Amino acid sequence: MATRRDTQSSAPHIADSHDLIRVQGARVNNLKDVSVEIPKRRLTVFTGVSGSGKSSLVFGTIAAESQRMINETYSAFVQGFMPTLARPEVDVLEGLTTAIIVDQQRMGADVRSTVGTATDANAMLRILFSRLGQPHIGSPQAFSFNVASISGSGAVTLERGGETVKERRTFSITGGMCPRCEGRGSVTDFDLTQLYDDSKSLNEGALTIPGYSMDGWFGRIFNGCGFFDPDKPIRKYTKTELHDLLHKEPTKIKVDNINLTYEGLIPKIRKSFLSKDVDSLQPHIRAFVERAVTFTACPDCGGTRLSEAARSSRIGGVNIADACAMQISDLAGWVRDLDEPSVAPLLATLRKTLDSFVEIGLGYLSLDRPSGTLSGGEAQRVKMIRHLGSSLTDTTYVFDEPTVGLHPHDIQRMNDLLLRLRDKGNTVLVVEHKPETIVIADHVVDLGPGAGTAGGMVCFEGTVEGLRASGTVTGRHFGDRAALKETVRKPTGALEIRGATAHNLRDVDVDIPLGVLVVVTGVAGSGKSSLVHGSIPPGAGVVSVDQTPIRGSRRSNPATYTGLLDPIRKAFAKANGVKPALFSANSEGACPTCNGAGVIFTDLAMMAGVATTCEECEGKRFEASVLDHHLGGRDISEVLAMSVTEAEEFFGSGEARTPAAHKILGRLADVGLGYLSLGQPLTTLSGGERQRLKLATHMSADGGVYVLDEPTAGLHLADVEQLLGLLDRLVDSGKSVIVIEHHQAVMAHADWIIDLGPGAGHDGGRIVFEGTPADLVAARSTLTGEHLAAYVGA
Repeated sequence: MATRRDTQSSAPHIADSHDLIRVQGARVNNLKDVSVEIPKRRLTVFTGVSGSGKSSLVFGTIAAESQRMINETYSAFVQGFMPTLARPEVDVLEGLTTAIIVDQQRMGADVRSTVGTATDANAMLRILFSRLGQPHIGSPQAFSFNVASISGSGAVTLERGGETVKERRTFSITGGMCPRCEGRGSVTDFDLTQLYDDSKSLNEGALTIPGYSMDGWFGRIFNGCGFFDPDKPIRKYTKTELHDLLHKEPTKIKVDNINLTYEGLIPKIRKSFLSKDVDSLQPHIRAFVERAVTFTACPDCGGTRLSEAARSSRIGGVNIADACAMQISDLAGWVRDLDEPSVAPLLATLRKTLDSFVEIGLGYLSLDRPSGTLSGGEAQRVKMIRHLGSSLTDTTYVFDEPTVGLHPHDIQRMNDLLLRLRDKGNTVLVVEHKPETIVIADHVVDLGPGAGTAGGMVCFEGTVEGLRASGTVTGRHFGDRAALKETVRKPTGALEIRGATAHNLRDVDVDIPLGVLVVVTGVAGSGKSSLVHGSIPPGAGVVSVDQTPIRGSRRSNPATYTGLLDPIRKAFAKANGVKPALFSANSEGACPTCNGAGVIFTDLAMMAGVATTCEECEGKRFEASVLDHHLGGRDISEVLAMSVTEAEEFFGSGEARTPAAHKILGRLADVGLGYLSLGQPLTTLSGGERQRLKLATHMSADGGVYVLDEPTAGLHLADVEQLLGLLDRLVDSGKSVIVIEHHQAVMAHADWIIDLGPGAGHDGGRIVFEGTPADLVAARSTLTGEHLAAYVGA
């Protein structure tokens, strides 16, 4: 018996046999019946050129199905409040575990959101000050800049012992919000000359605010309110009339027997335009806000957003505003020195959170930094913080290019974190382009061979050594090292920056050479963006392509985003003698059944909605009569189905020759998007494709200086070569190009390098090197110099 029991116990348990995630027949976006087996509790890296289908496989298939299955464990009532996820197009998905997605979505750019409120650090600090702060001013709410202080009194009616009793009650809530700026930290001042032309009357079109026309509701309200004469020039208004036009509180009025609300222009602009983050506004509204509104630090709270009472309570001479303004690495030291047994568990958790910031390489941030100002890479790492100390195991962590925005010096730290998550028994899936991270993988899945319709297949599965030996695009480029240039271009002038002090810059003076390719580099948080975006005056021929993601619904596509559709519509209209609006799926030419969407959505309440191809237009999005009109033998839906390369040829010669369209298509091909189809919804584009689409759009702008913020984000090694060719062409055509970049291939290709550092936050903000890449490699005086020397093999 004993022998038999021993042999049984040494046999593997059936539960241990589920050690693979199996995907069969995945067809999401451009995937072509992909089947892969991914080992669990290992680090798997997905590689391939930008647009080859990596995100479709990892995020659109594996992570999406895992999240959908978890959501289905909740009751139908709870599911009604959650985002509904459609089942991905895949035949079999086995062995899934709970997926935690850490993507590159920028954090909400709400004016009240800071690094401290986005993590739990602020909440813990508020509790700490409400317990230990002297003088004691109230509960944690008293230290929150999002809670206003209010008080009130009145009679309340109660049922007591069968009788109705009236009692007088008073209440008060002590909040920490600064009453002057309402917790925003800045106050706004309006330049009235930008709101209206005071020589005209309202009916003559005095208002110059976007959307405030006298033809619609505004005209009806202004004409019917009776507070001022709409036919009198504004400069002749009395004080009362001008106050009512600009500042009047919301007031109920009746116009043509319709109940309406009248409100002064300034409170209305504050609510409609200024309650949102300026960067998230439409371009024409943003331009108006930048023209008409000046933001200055609130004089009452000094930009801290907090009331005087909240700032008066201190722990050891430090108030909560000081604590939030400290660099997180310093704040962690301050918290470590606090020793108070009554709040020991809170202090331990707060220390752990702050140490996680430092460990992940964000110790240079402060808790009062607005979350909308974080780069994509910083936002992603802030989201990682809550997972670092997690005791969960056997989960799947899904990362989207975790090394984006990281200096080669910081990549090693990120690699250690990924390996630590794996070693705790988790499955780690990483979409990545950097060879430094691909090297640490246990398993590699390479997708391709091309992008878009030329991709979507698994080209290689196996170890890193196997990838190097394979003939795939990634395998061939894996060992690529850009060489330093033999000769560098001579500058034609210089852009002088004097006394730059934005964020952590230390009174920096620098001359940025013009007419050459300049790369600004340095560790994350050393002050690169502050120097380039904060100190180079906008306007004056500067075209800036930053990291903000392009916004677009599923109705937007490369043709609408780049403005390519306008010349195409006009060419179709001219050739057929009809209106251009007919050739827009968002206007008169739309299929009436699906309203030009191409699909019909069936909403199933708390169940996942179903999208079916419209039977009327067969997914073409246009009315049948519109498709009878042709240009060069093609109808509009066939043109939108073309790839950029095909369309460039089509509009380049013959009957369909359209120079304006051909020019835009040429720019799209230049940035390596020749494979994209013109009508592909923007929502299906990868991060690298969106970045290059934005670059192609900005290339048409009339400017002498191009400022690019990490243009290699989301680009495969093979795509970086094409980008370098594009940058060279821009410089050779007489432009000046300034690139903020960490990629060594771009540094090696530069004519001039400006290196900031030596560290991050208050350890950075200084110029540690200026000169050619060859000089930087020879000197090896900075972290960048050491890594670049190792990269080029010097």
